[in-house]
Amino acid sequence: MLDARFVRDNLDAVKQAMTNRLCAWDFDAFVRLDEERRGLIGQVEALQARRNEASKQIGELMKSGKRDEAEVLKAEVREVNEGISAIDAHLAQVDESVRDLLLTIPNIPDTSVPVGIDESENVEVRRWGTPREFDFEPKAHWDLGPELGVIDFEAGVKLAKSRFVVLGKWGARLNRALINFMLDTHAARGYTEFSVPALANAETLTGTGQLPKFEDDLFKTGEGLYLIPTAEVQLTNLHRDEVLEAADLPLHYCAYTPCFREEAGAAGRDTRGMIRVHQFDKVEMVKFATPETSFAELEGMVADAGNIMELLGLPYRVITLCTGDMGFSAAKTYDLEVWLPSYGAYKEISSCSDCTDFQARRASIKYRGGDFKGSRLVHTLNGSGLAVGRCLVAVLENYQQADGSVVVPEVLRPYMGGLEVITAP
Repeated sequence: MLDARFVRDNLDAVKQAMTNRLCAWDFDAFVRLDEERRGLIGQVEALQARRNEASKQIGELMKSGKRDEAEVLKAEVREVNEGISAIDAHLAQVDESVRDLLLTIPNIPDTSVPVGIDESENVEVRRWGTPREFDFEPKAHWDLGPELGVIDFEAGVKLAKSRFVVLGKWGARLNRALINFMLDTHAARGYTEFSVPALANAETLTGTGQLPKFEDDLFKTGEGLYLIPTAEVQLTNLHRDEVLEAADLPLHYCAYTPCFREEAGAAGRDTRGMIRVHQFDKVEMVKFATPETSFAELEGMVADAGNIMELLGLPYRVITLCTGDMGFSAAKTYDLEVWLPSYGAYKEISSCSDCTDFQARRASIKYRGGDFKGSRLVHTLNGSGLAVGRCLVAVLENYQQADGSVVVPEVLRPYMGGLEVITAP
């Protein structure tokens, strides 16, 4: 959430930022509410000053024995208090309206973010590895997986509906191997692992920015809880309404969770295979940092995500998202895209973002102990480390052999009971 004072004092700059983000926001409503709010505060302050003055006069009148005059002033003070209470109630309503409005405006892009309309204007930063040249016609995972007995799309539909899958035999083992490999690798690089609930309350999802704007993308229970779309939601809110110590920052957290998304706005996109499904596994990274170090921490997070793919031997590239393609809470985002032979292109497998103080203001996460008085908002960062299903797809497609088998990457073999090759049953 943006700071109301910042928006007021930098109205033109914020308007330009929202134009760059292709975001329509009711600035007129904000200005109207903000002016009303400041007017009400002025009225309260004037009444409080009158009350203080009258209270002082009452004391003087009582000392001098002028009780009748004192009683008149006491009646006035009671009226003033009633007026203050009425204005305070109105002010609370206006404050809530301002907050509700601010909850719908996205973060301001960092100055280093390229201005653009959509993904076609994202900027490639670097590549790692060279896509494999096959001496046979490679199969897409939606054909290869069922033939190997590791992916069953029909069973997913039978048990739930379309865009759910069942992983069987070595597919389930490979999925679990990837999860454990990712968690172990991140732990070795300084991340603390957590196990968190797959359900979150509305306050938690509001803290990270999924609510209220993206409620249609969430699965909701009858009790008002939501299935999480990412472990970022839970890991970030672990410190909601807390004040951290500067000496403890940065904090590096990670967690594996199943993730759930309605994909309400993704009709017709990537309908084949496992690229876009309603339930998927993901290992998530979250960081808490000071404003001075957060962008350096973002670069480190991108390196941590890339390290997973490098150890797996999967070619990938890093791109900087333009203003028109960034997520709601992000000030800057790098996407890591893995090479998929079935697409003949790179597909997103990780998105790493610095949210600056946007989420921390919503969730009230602060730190103290720096070279300043009081406390300040931390910066929060999040990134996939990685999307497990997409990683499984990348392994199947990039390591397939002419006979239809799939070589298990060497780093995963200890997690696969020493298995070197997945073959058809």
